[in-house]
Amino acid sequence: MFPSHPIAIERWAKSLVESYRKTEKITNIENKHFPSRDKVIEISEELRELLFPGYLGRTNLSWLNAEYFVGGKLDYIFGELSREIAFSLGDKSPEGEERAYRETEVFFGKLPAVREMLEDDVQAAFDGDPAAKSLDEVIFSYPCLVAISIYRLAHELFIQGIPLIPRMMTEYAHSATGIDIHPGAKIGRSFFIDHGTGVVIGETCEIGNNVKIYQGVTLGALSFPKDERGKIIRGIKRHPTIEDNVTIYAGATILGGQTIIGKGSVVGGNVWLTHSIPPYTKVAIEEPRLKISENQKL
Repeated sequence: MFPSHPIAIERWAKSLVESYRKTEKITNIENKHFPSRDKVIEISEELRELLFPGYLGRTNLSWLNAEYFVGGKLDYIFGELSREIAFSLGDKSPEGEERAYRETEVFFGKLPAVREMLEDDVQAAFDGDPAAKSLDEVIFSYPCLVAISIYRLAHELFIQGIPLIPRMMTEYAHSATGIDIHPGAKIGRSFFIDHGTGVVIGETCEIGNNVKIYQGVTLGALSFPKDERGKIIRGIKRHPTIEDNVTIYAGATILGGQTIIGKGSVVGGNVWLTHSIPPYTKVAIEEPRLKISENQKL
């Protein structure tokens, strides 16, 4: 190995630090603390162990030791999560810590209801995929369940008004599964994403019950309205509404906050939709004309 030259290192360090002063938007020196990405990921996985007991993490649970095990894990997660929430709120004062404790208490109280939602999601995956051999297979191996379970946790923190952490959680799931669900999206019961890679679900999307979508589906924004200063207007509905019992096949793109896909509808593969369709509608692209040329020997 070739040793670096001390004078060169000093020059490079000085140059880089000078660039920090010029690029303040992406510099956080002598500023506030933020949640740790690694810690948020760890908390996400610890919570998933509680959501699927006996499947993830410790597997030798019994009804005799379950409460003891769960209590110990909740105690650990409470301390870690409340600290990260305090960082996300930017307030490490006693009052800020107290709010972080209260927010964590509220979140923990929601975990049983989240599990009930996930039981429906697992059943929907089994019922919707003939390749699934058991519910156990779904829990262990389906990437959609990783993405959906982390989304459902992150969504609860999102609606509590916790900044940063919900998005960090779902972006972790995105990187792990290829499924991008914004924590602000509203998703009903019995939700199934088959295969999953490349699915995008935007922040203001609303999805009803018993919805099934396939890989490559985008539920996105059609445009981004701007104010008089040319800045994007935030906080308005930009993404579509998908009503109950809708199926959306691979590669379909549905855009716009005013776009509503009526209940019971089927949207075919590679369809591009920017307007609403009434309930029980089937939308498909006309079958393409194929040109087949036989091999010709030279």
